[in-house]
Amino acid sequence: MTNPPDRMTQKAARDFLDPKREGRRLFAELWGTFLLTLVACGGAVVSHTTSELNPAIAAAAPGLLVMAAIYFMGSVSGAHINPAVTLAFAVRRNFPWRRVPGYLIAQLAGAIAAAWFVRMEFGLAANLGATIPRPGFGTLACLALEIVLTAGLVNTILGTASGARNVGPNAAIAVGGYVALSGLWAGPMGGASMNPARSLGPDLVRGDFHTTWIYLLGPLSGAMIGVAFEWILKGPPTAEGTRAAQGEG
Repeated sequence: MTNPPDRMTQKAARDFLDPKREGRRLFAELWGTFLLTLVACGGAVVSHTTSELNPAIAAAAPGLLVMAAIYFMGSVSGAHINPAVTLAFAVRRNFPWRRVPGYLIAQLAGAIAAAWFVRMEFGLAANLGATIPRPGFGTLACLALEIVLTAGLVNTILGTASGARNVGPNAAIAVGGYVALSGLWAGPMGGASMNPARSLGPDLVRGDFHTTWIYLLGPLSGAMIGVAFEWILKGPPTAEGTRAAQGEG
């Protein structure tokens, strides 16, 4: 006999595939990406303008936000809040390609709105918390770092997700912890973005695109490498899982 938690899990999975609930899922992606970008950019700005916020705390804060987002919206939209993650799920055949454009638009809109909010609050202080290579760290080195970091992030996500959804304590702790850890050691070098929306939003609002390509090409390339590594580690996705992800059978 199916117990209540199992029924709740099955219902959440069905809701994730229900076309009538797509608006709810898109709002969740917009709101989640807004919060993530706000914490990432706002933390960087505040740590730059006051000594009351330790830069290490600011670097780890996005990981805590990701952890919270997985708990409160993972069952709704999957808590992708990152174009690279959405594309990775689609390439892995865990997420329908027809839903990808909506998710990408919602994520970018959330990031832009957050960047505007930071600008209204702080002006253009600290470049709105934009991800840029730090002095002494070249663009190619920063690109390589974004590729490697995002590949690891995607492996962490694919290894703990349920289909195309980041749900439950395992995903929340693992993914949030990975984001925080990456920010702590790699943030001082190039921002440790791993998220095209989080980087593009502030760049659009401040009108500076000199290094934007790093934070688009790096995470997207790293996501594809992460999917390839997942194939090596676990093989191709099962036919049953693929059909379920596409809303079939």
